[in-house]
Amino acid sequence: MHLPFRQIHLDFHTGPAIPDVGVEFDADEFARTLVEARVNSITVFGKCHHGHLYYDTKHPARHPGMKKGFDLLGEQLEALKRHNIRAPIYLSVQCDEYAGHTHPEWLVIPPGGGGNSLGAHWHIVDMSSPYQDFLADQINEVIKKFKPLDGVFLDMCWDQPSVSKWAVDGMLKAGLDPDNAEDRTDYSRRVSHQYMGRYLKQIESAHGGKRIAVAFNSRPLSNLDVEKKFLRHVEIEALPSGGWGYMYFPMNVRYVRRFGLPYMGMTARFHKGWADFGGLKPRAALMYECAQMLAQGAQCSVGDQLHPRGVLDRAAYELIGSVYKHVEACEPWCDGAKSKTQIGVLFVRDPAYIGKPGQPNEGVVRALQQLRHQFDFVDTDADLSPFELVIVPEGHAIDAPLKARLTKYLKSGGALLVCGPSAVGPDGKPAMRELGIVAHGQSPFSTTYLRFGREIGRGIPATDHVVYEPGLRFTPARGAQALARVVEPYFERNWRHFSSHNQTPPDKVSRYAAAVQKGRCITIAYPIFRAYASHGNLPLRELIGRCIDRLLPEPLVRAGGPSFLETSITTQGKRTITHLVAFAPQRRTQSLDIVEDATPLINVSLSVRLGRKPRRAYLAPENVDLDFEFHNGRAEVSVTHDRGHVMVVFE
Repeated sequence: MHLPFRQIHLDFHTGPAIPDVGVEFDADEFARTLVEARVNSITVFGKCHHGHLYYDTKHPARHPGMKKGFDLLGEQLEALKRHNIRAPIYLSVQCDEYAGHTHPEWLVIPPGGGGNSLGAHWHIVDMSSPYQDFLADQINEVIKKFKPLDGVFLDMCWDQPSVSKWAVDGMLKAGLDPDNAEDRTDYSRRVSHQYMGRYLKQIESAHGGKRIAVAFNSRPLSNLDVEKKFLRHVEIEALPSGGWGYMYFPMNVRYVRRFGLPYMGMTARFHKGWADFGGLKPRAALMYECAQMLAQGAQCSVGDQLHPRGVLDRAAYELIGSVYKHVEACEPWCDGAKSKTQIGVLFVRDPAYIGKPGQPNEGVVRALQQLRHQFDFVDTDADLSPFELVIVPEGHAIDAPLKARLTKYLKSGGALLVCGPSAVGPDGKPAMRELGIVAHGQSPFSTTYLRFGREIGRGIPATDHVVYEPGLRFTPARGAQALARVVEPYFERNWRHFSSHNQTPPDKVSRYAAAVQKGRCITIAYPIFRAYASHGNLPLRELIGRCIDRLLPEPLVRAGGPSFLETSITTQGKRTITHLVAFAPQRRTQSLDIVEDATPLINVSLSVRLGRKPRRAYLAPENVDLDFEFHNGRAEVSVTHDRGHVMVVFE
């Protein structure tokens, strides 16, 4: 399945109090605006969160503000077809105000009460109630009216625990205890999988078994190993200013792309989140977000919301078009390109749709991205052989199966970096003898200090660097060496004894190591990725980088420029393409990062490991030749560019 590169996700959540739905809609103007903005796919609405339908139907949920006989969705689809613009259809799932008001017995009853109260918020229906059949009938009507469909986007599909009579009966029938939180969560997951399988089969059976681009949104991406059977592609919803932040997409795309499904990123044109009417983000922000998608091998989708009267916002599509012009120009170097990586990082699962900040995966992305390393997240049962280095961040237990797989990987010539609690088992002993450590338990200090050894300390300020997270106590085993030491404080700060404003000052170097190397293994005593994500203390990134340098002396990419420069490598036939993405989000409000400007790159050095000397090096999409040198399997160029995203192509 091939996804277009320039997509729009067109929200249309329009309340029943709006009286003039679609009165200014002009099908030709609608399509022409999209063509001018270089859009080649747009998701349009069959049903919104209010539960209203936007096509000509006798169903009582048809929007009351839409003129009798008017078929907004049908006219949109016909106009888009005339201009060869793909048009998947959107249907809301668990958010349905109409169904909730007409059938209050279908509403979710959250454990502990609350949830479906008065207020300007969505009321959630229970998918274990007869509502599931209600929605199936609506899907069936959409299929009959508009097939063949280009795709179906089913939204708001999270796992929703409930103690409604429907859910309680279902749990009891399944042998689960409605009074047990884990059982309620288990049942909600079962219900999700049941209706996902049902609706997918319903849609594809109506198309003769043909694979249709069906997406179930709001699912935790960490479930992909199980849920990929329900998906035909993955849409990574990630509005940086709408709660997702600028780490969500680059963190999750490196996991998603390992599953072999087509995948795309989804941002929006809004200053803040969805339906931020009147909110336009700076062009540089939208360019940055789309450039990140291209650089990670994804197609692009930009979210918008159609005004109730049916007219697209001209300024919004001038903004989108200015960015999609660049995306279109980049497509010859992005279509079919595959990401190339050296490092596999074991993915720390997060059951939430949008995880909390400060977790290990975020720290991995921040640190390795800033260090220019090329990496993917993988599950613990994934094939590790493609990677030259495997990182086990804190958050993993090295159980017997994983231990066997890591041992086999090391014997085949791989390298291993293990961090924090992952280095010891439940018995407090080293998780693997190959780590080269003697474990002495958890440190009694909540804050200690890090002193770099001469093996990795060159250029680092010669001082004791604070580590704000507690670590392990371990010493090098025979045949291993300490790369850094732990400096412990005088005492643990508490109400009985403390000194000064914050942590207790360092006392002296302890016998414990902060990092130990034995052969192709390095073990770090701290939960270093969580610490870096939470505190941003640069010596921690230096420790990570210096350890990786010892295990991976020939990285795919070396690049100068600012630390926020993002690099990624893709291959396309005989081409090797290096994406350089240079934008700097700034925290300008308490909770909002703004990108207003691209960062010029001036004579930035770039060295890429190729193996064979290329015939040509050039900048794309400009197609401007670059002088290059080739030494020891590496192509080296100098890059000057001022628009924030450029590709350096070797072929």
